[in-house]
Amino acid sequence: MKNIFKAIGRYFKGVKKETSRIRWTSGKDLVKYSLTVVLFMLFLGVYFYGIDLLITLLRSNI
Repeated sequence: MKNIFKAIGRYFKGVKKETSRIRWTSGKDLVKYSLTVVLFMLFLGVYFYGIDLLITLLRSNI
């Protein structure tokens, strides 16, 4: 039977090696992307609220 602790150690060494290869987003870009997502979600919320309000008004007048 293989030594389980050596296998676990090799696994975490591989994870560390792969993690070092990741190109992480800079803080400035992260803020920019986050702000873009929040503004887009707000726009979609207002857009669908407006459509819902319009449909509700049209149905109530029928």
